[in-house]
Amino acid sequence: MIGRFADAVTRGVGDVAASVTDVFDPTIRLGVTGLSRAGKTVFITSLVANLIDRGRMPGFSAGDRIETAFLQPQPDDTVPRFDYEAHLAALTSRTPHWPDGTRAVSELRLSLKVRPAGLLAGLRAARTVHLDIVDYPGEWLLDLGLMEKSYDEWSARALTRLASWDVTDYATAMATVDGTAKLEEPVAQTLARSYTAALQAARKAGAYDLTPGRFLLPGDLEGSPALTFAPLPPGDAPRGSLRREMERRFEAYKRQVVQPFFRDHFARLDRQVVLLDVLGALRRGPRALEEMRAALADILTAFRPGALGWLMQFLGARRVDRLLFAATKADHLHHTQHARLTALTEAMVRDARSRADFAGARTKAISLAALRATVEEMREHNGTDLPVVRGRLLADDGTAGREAALYPGEMPEDPSHVLTPARQGAQAWLDGEYDLMEFAPAPLTLRPGEGPPHIRLDRAVEFLIADRL
Repeated sequence: MIGRFADAVTRGVGDVAASVTDVFDPTIRLGVTGLSRAGKTVFITSLVANLIDRGRMPGFSAGDRIETAFLQPQPDDTVPRFDYEAHLAALTSRTPHWPDGTRAVSELRLSLKVRPAGLLAGLRAARTVHLDIVDYPGEWLLDLGLMEKSYDEWSARALTRLASWDVTDYATAMATVDGTAKLEEPVAQTLARSYTAALQAARKAGAYDLTPGRFLLPGDLEGSPALTFAPLPPGDAPRGSLRREMERRFEAYKRQVVQPFFRDHFARLDRQVVLLDVLGALRRGPRALEEMRAALADILTAFRPGALGWLMQFLGARRVDRLLFAATKADHLHHTQHARLTALTEAMVRDARSRADFAGARTKAISLAALRATVEEMREHNGTDLPVVRGRLLADDGTAGREAALYPGEMPEDPSHVLTPARQGAQAWLDGEYDLMEFAPAPLTLRPGEGPPHIRLDRAVEFLIADRL
């Protein structure tokens, strides 16, 4: 307790010092998160590229007052740097490919030199505003819910979840061990590997709410003892037994992994983007859509949204005062259906938005494509014009395959037409499946002063940072 108090005091002094510095060089800490395959890496790469070269950002009102934007060393020396240059090279090469996804926390600082606005603009010099972008896996946020659970409570829920997705390999492996027997490290390691494989199988089947999140995306903890535990059914736990050690490691995971993540990264954010692959969930069926909605509800309880007065900001307090929910891959649909995708996204996060709005934060839902990979066309089919998108399909090995023009089907005009059957446990959509395919990035020819092509990225930036510029 004394150690935690001293640590909090030390952090408080540092936060005040940082806040004094912010008076002269304001800093916006923007968190970017989302569940796996939501497009976090592409979003950040395109965001930075389009803030450096703003020719494709007409909806960003402060863009014409930015004299220059440049990358600087990030303030947190212990956090890996987001590899912007490598990711941009992957997207803009002669044979473009999607960059590797987020696997750990990373950070990037983009500094903007901004001319002042208003009646006295001519009397003031340009100022520098730092945008610190923090990239982290959404799966890790699910772990914050573990803080209020005991080992037995977590184990019961984890085993029930695996059974509900017909993932049985871990149950078979668990049946071969005796939880009351003396701990043998090879047995613990085998169980942990088997449980990790079971989580991966459940995610492939469509599950989203899977814990611990570090088992799926271990980051710098891969292979460490902190991830060498697994759920076991309740029972006796004598000292030195396998079950007692599993419980001890579960508590250590909460204390040494989950708490520091919340304290050092998550609790220091000003603005937040939550990216959602809503179209991917639709394609996988009703259960996957309901899984995503439920996982989002759990994730968003971790946020502490609301507005802060200037004094609390000066004293180092941080709170997310703007929260953007963005359905990605809007370029997989014709623009005539984008409003329906946005409406579905709004419906999925309605409860979280209501809580944030009540707390004083501003929220917004949007559909976007951080990098446009398709073009739109109208094609005649049985005497009817169909709005389609055309691009190169993504092959199994991640390379560009054949070119195709696809009509993915009509998005529901009323979101309840898919959300209601999903909540009721429907096994398939009544009106057929959504023919949504994955596309490879298209070759780019960028003119001077232009960033990569996108859909509504400028509107997202307008909401997130324009007021602070």
